[in-house]
Amino acid sequence: MIQQDYATIKQNSQTTVYKNAVLDDVKLQDALKSINPKFGDFCTRVAGEAWGLPLIDQKTKALITIAIDVVNQDQVGTGSPFAAHINMAMQQGATRAEIEELLLFMCVYAGFNKAAGCFGTLNDIFNSNE
Repeated sequence: MIQQDYATIKQNSQTTVYKNAVLDDVKLQDALKSINPKFGDFCTRVAGEAWGLPLIDQKTKALITIAIDVVNQDQVGTGSPFAAHINMAMQQGATRAEIEELLLFMCVYAGFNKAAGCFGTLNDIFNSNE
């Protein structure tokens, strides 16, 4: 799974800024539906509405989503959204350096051990095919 997500990140090395990072990303919707069709439709509708709120830009929302993954320790295992959220943030223009700074920032508020696990997974995502 990590290798597949890395390949997606690598393919999307050019920034693809969506007006709505959920409703405009057909690949994301297909991935959610592959988990379970009803789950995918539900996530697309609910998350799409949240991502459509106008005051916070898509890149910031994607970075917030990664921060939530850190707090929830949701970066490993089958169905883990962490790699997908890394991909989403990069599609919206976030850089690896920005994501790493976010993880450093999260050390203070979520805990060093939680951030350490995310750094490890982030490295796996970027280094698996290099």
